[in-house]
Amino acid sequence: MRLRLTRVGLRTLFGLPRTLKRLLAGRETRLEGQLLDLDLQLMNRLGQLLSSRGDEKLGEAALSAQRRQADDAAELAAEGAFDDVVTRDLRIPGADGVLDARLYVPPGLDRPSGLLVYFHGGGFVLGSIRSSDPLCRLLAAQAGVRLLSVDYRLAPEYPYPAALDDALAAYRYALDQAESLGADPDLVAVGGDSAGANLALVVAHEQGSQPPQRPAFVVALYPVTDAERDGGSRVVFGAGFGLTADYLRELERMYLPRGVPPEDTRGAIARAQDLSGMPPVYLSTAGFDPLRDEGEELAERMRAAGVPVVSRRFAGMVHGYASLTAISAAAHDATFDAASALRAGLALVGSHRARLRDGRVRAAAGGSDAL
Repeated sequence: MRLRLTRVGLRTLFGLPRTLKRLLAGRETRLEGQLLDLDLQLMNRLGQLLSSRGDEKLGEAALSAQRRQADDAAELAAEGAFDDVVTRDLRIPGADGVLDARLYVPPGLDRPSGLLVYFHGGGFVLGSIRSSDPLCRLLAAQAGVRLLSVDYRLAPEYPYPAALDDALAAYRYALDQAESLGADPDLVAVGGDSAGANLALVVAHEQGSQPPQRPAFVVALYPVTDAERDGGSRVVFGAGFGLTADYLRELERMYLPRGVPPEDTRGAIARAQDLSGMPPVYLSTAGFDPLRDEGEELAERMRAAGVPVVSRRFAGMVHGYASLTAISAAAHDATFDAASALRAGLALVGSHRARLRDGRVRAAAGGSDAL
């Protein structure tokens, strides 16, 4: 009941005329030639009044409360327009035991389709299949694919590389069981937001050396790519825009308590020596995000390595915009852009692989005739 009333209150607030929202949000915020989206500026203002999360240490009690809040918040700020997506809760093998997972199937999808293996955000410390449920529904419905959301193990209880090991195990499960999940084995993609985008990128990088097991496509929304980084966007947008640089460092210390191992750069994919061999990637960044620069630098490095990359910066957005589609029209459009890219990317991959199969069949037939 409390969540329902809060949701109504938020819808009312963000449905006010623009002039009133501007009065409540304050003067326009411009940095580096970017204008912060009005609805997201108002949300930040509201968050600053109601919460002190940026100054809170992640002790055991605080962490438990924040995990509950992350789950509840997902139901407040995302759209409720995709309730017709059918879901099925599963138990799948992880790296060290079973994991909870949820399979999403859009209505009318009665044929083998693409499958997106999805890893939620939350700094490797927060988040769950519940917190990502609204976003997963949107992506599945708009991209026209099945989606498998994975509840990987979280830090600090399970520090690096537990989350990555679970992500790799979940992807390999999805690849092996694609047909039983209703998917085309040639069209299994990986994706995620924030920390989950990091996992998706690393899974694609790890599997890139094995073409038969390489993901068909990657969707990476505002990824964290270079733990312990400083300067640039982590300074310019490190306070006042939701995710703070201090909070980010605290999350990274919990996930990587000994830092990024010098012999294992998978904890910071931006440090990988060779990025070639990865599948096509859609990578988005938010203009007012501490993680912006490292995401865009990774996109440039992948492009230079010959990886097909679509890189988008949504200049007025903040970190986590894909979970804010109900309160910001611009966040809605940016998130739909990712879904459209996934749909188009899988269609291109499917068409290319079909042509290759047809060519092999014709070659085999020609060889038989010659004999």
